[in-house]
Amino acid sequence: MPFTLGQRWISDTENELGLGTVVAVENRTITVLFPATGENRLYAKEDPPITRVKFNPGDIVSHHEGWQLLVETVKEEQGLLTYIGVRQDSDEAAVAIREVHLDSKLSFNKPQDRLFAGQIDRMDRFALRFRARKYQSEQYRLPFAGLRGMRASLIPHQLHIAHEVGQRYAPRVLLADEVGLGKTIEAGMIIHQQLLAGRAERVLIIVPESLQHQWLVEMMRRFNLYFSLFDDSRYSEAMQDSSNPFETEQLVICSLDFVLHHRQRLAQLTAAQWDLLVVDEAHHLVWSSDAPSEQYLAVEQLALHVPGVLLLTATPEQLGQQSHFARLRLLDANRFHHYDEFVAEQQQYRPVADAVALLLSGERLTDNQLNLLGELIEEQDIEPLLKAANSDSDNSLLARQELVTMLTDRHGTSRVLFRNTRQGVKGFPHRYLHQIKLPLPAQYQVALKVAALMDAKKSVEERARNMLYPEQIYQQLEGEHGSWLSFDPRAEWLLEHLLAHRHEKVLVICAKAETVLQLEQWLRQREAIRAAVFHEGLTLIERDRAAAYFASQEEGAQVLLCSEIGSEGRNFQFASRLIMFDLPFNPDLLEQRIGRLDRIGQMHDIQIMVPYLENSAQAVLVRWFHEGLDAFEHTCPTGRTIYDSSHAQLIHYLAAPTEQQGLDEFVHHCRQQHNQLKAQLEQGRDRLLEIHSNGGEKAQALAAAITAQDDDVALISFAINLFDIIGINQEDRSDNLIILTPSDHMLVPDFPGLPQEGCTVTFDRQQALSREDAQFISWEHPLIRNGLDLILSGDTGSSSVSLLKNKALPVGTALLELIYVVEAQAPKQLQLSRFLPATPIRLLLDRKGTDLAAQVEFESFNRQLSSVNQHTGSKLVNALQSEIYQMLLAAEPQVEQQAAALVMQAKQEADDKLSTELARLQALKAVNPNIRDDEIAALSESREQTLMHLNDARWRLDAIRVVVVTHQ
Repeated sequence: MPFTLGQRWISDTENELGLGTVVAVENRTITVLFPATGENRLYAKEDPPITRVKFNPGDIVSHHEGWQLLVETVKEEQGLLTYIGVRQDSDEAAVAIREVHLDSKLSFNKPQDRLFAGQIDRMDRFALRFRARKYQSEQYRLPFAGLRGMRASLIPHQLHIAHEVGQRYAPRVLLADEVGLGKTIEAGMIIHQQLLAGRAERVLIIVPESLQHQWLVEMMRRFNLYFSLFDDSRYSEAMQDSSNPFETEQLVICSLDFVLHHRQRLAQLTAAQWDLLVVDEAHHLVWSSDAPSEQYLAVEQLALHVPGVLLLTATPEQLGQQSHFARLRLLDANRFHHYDEFVAEQQQYRPVADAVALLLSGERLTDNQLNLLGELIEEQDIEPLLKAANSDSDNSLLARQELVTMLTDRHGTSRVLFRNTRQGVKGFPHRYLHQIKLPLPAQYQVALKVAALMDAKKSVEERARNMLYPEQIYQQLEGEHGSWLSFDPRAEWLLEHLLAHRHEKVLVICAKAETVLQLEQWLRQREAIRAAVFHEGLTLIERDRAAAYFASQEEGAQVLLCSEIGSEGRNFQFASRLIMFDLPFNPDLLEQRIGRLDRIGQMHDIQIMVPYLENSAQAVLVRWFHEGLDAFEHTCPTGRTIYDSSHAQLIHYLAAPTEQQGLDEFVHHCRQQHNQLKAQLEQGRDRLLEIHSNGGEKAQALAAAITAQDDDVALISFAINLFDIIGINQEDRSDNLIILTPSDHMLVPDFPGLPQEGCTVTFDRQQALSREDAQFISWEHPLIRNGLDLILSGDTGSSSVSLLKNKALPVGTALLELIYVVEAQAPKQLQLSRFLPATPIRLLLDRKGTDLAAQVEFESFNRQLSSVNQHTGSKLVNALQSEIYQMLLAAEPQVEQQAAALVMQAKQEADDKLSTELARLQALKAVNPNIRDDEIAALSESREQTLMHLNDARWRLDAIRVVVVTHQ
């Protein structure tokens, strides 16, 4: 091509230089000045690595003075181009810009502009961009978005509750599953969905101080949600940055004691405008109509100002129906305003429960029973359903399930309360207690006597707590060199047990970190037992490594020695042997310990070994837990109530374990109290509520659908391709693990979600559950979501050139592969992506403008192509520029037609779904006062806004690839 002074070119290899101007033309060389950087480049005239910049009608170009021009015509005189069109800031027509006056910082954002400017990407980046568009569109449409990315087992009842609540506007519910059924996981899934959907941005979690770190770890490890833990020091630090410290973070965890420590803090929390409030252990909020507690009033104040509220509690009636009413009152004070009315209303739902039991029994319905059902669902014509339910046809079961759904919708608190019981859920292992009675060594007998004399002035509770750990007393008396392990029979028993079960994983829990460290050293020195330690003195990373060492089946530790913190938040369900080297002080901690192994998904019965010293406080405690509360072999929902009522007597026996007068009667009385309370709880079981909370077959189907997604290999191949192109190093490990580390040539210097030291990942959910150090990669993991954003928000892969070796076509035949995107812009909380995510439309045009995409599938076509270097690609594009421009014009009416069909389909789907849900809520409002007016109003507004924004949907070209046929 002849070069002329003033022509504009762009470097193929140094795009960052901007638009260059030819300033000198010699016999064999040309000089190009790049004004944006002030640099000159000298090129050989013959085949230089630069591309001529030519714009076409319809493009917008910028003048070096800053204004823009919509190009209508292009003239060329003596090798120089002049662009004529409409000036954008003044609408002045027939304005001309000579190419020498173009802005040198001109950026090429449109794919066709980048293509014509020689900014050509590698072929694999084009393919990655299309796949990213395709997969992202498919994932957004799935009904369980927000549920599959968690590092947790796919348990149907948890998924059902999270799916049911997480889709709501400002959900206000009480999660009241029994211990071990996963209330924390349910809350985490709801939070995750609300954040992903844009329905919430600011979340506040209030928990007891002892559970703060457990929640912090659970949210981070299971959901990749990084909360900030506010304590006194963090609060003081944040005060330096804002007058309201709680506005410095979006996701906050704090304790109620911390909030109540200063009156100012509650006021600041209330003013911080949260979207979602989560309160754990809500049954500790004491309330009565005349004397509510300070803690209750604080949560009530917050609940009045926060749209969404999740309360987590033990079995609701455990502390009485009045306490249950108090928690419901926090969710909706207008609905639950008078206790006596609430009690009377609850009694009215007995016929509803009886009707559901009747339907589920499968028995034929009498005329009276059919009439009863008609009365209970009187606002709808259910005659056809009743006939089908009472027939012998295949539709009978479906009709009965539909009637049950209608009844549960109308049930009193079923919309605001979710409760599952172990008896209703099933699938739990059996627990077996093995008591190992051992003699109390003489050394301990002496130490305990001396301690009793020395601690005479201490409170009974302090003395009781000390007596539980004789090894600690002995060491305090003997000093650091007092080696209790040499004579304590529990240590010798532990060693023998581990040697006898060499091939089994064993979890050992002790109350104190010091005990853990001493046991590990002793086991290692005595028999080289491979043991990992887990205690509060370790960092989170060190704890992860210890848990991973224990989890590894190949060369892992046989035993994990935990302090009490080991019973918080971690699951070791791949092990089934639990040794309690000592016992905790209360039943809640005991259940937490057992709960590390007693989980849904545990494949073996749990063997609980308790070696204890006779005539010791531990002997009293093991008897009280087992005989008084039945707390080892079964969950104990009555434990906290009995512990509180019998606390004084219990610590008396613990403080003086040899004085056992009256102990038999005390244990017997506790067992009677336990049996009585448990019977009341069983009698009060609301089976209708449990059916609603369990989810039934729908929940099973939801879990099955997510399981099928877990087995989708498309994610693995896409992720590996994505990491490659971003520039992340990948190192394969055994056990389906991959180590990801940053490289020096990444697309961005610091990739969000990838630590500087790297991380270990797995695509296998079960592996992630057993390896705490491995992150579970799903379509919802930040690494994948950030990778998709990085690729799709920029220009990566938006223009490319490839060669097609095909002797059936003439050499030089050109095909144009175009990827358009149909999208609608709207506020995130509308979740328009449910109906119309950014959806790719692929066209493959020949020179005549015929679309071949339907006949030529992308992946098979892509495999037939080969890449070209950027310089050769630029030359091909220059040679075909006019043809490409005509093909782009031919594509527009075709994509317009396909886009219109997509938008119409999305509008129809949105209207059908949202109108149906709105009609359902409006109908239920007449019979179930738990349907809030603001929820109906929000859904109505959402429907109108959704349809309006879908009307404004547009399409645009997202990527372009020129394919040229060759025979070589």
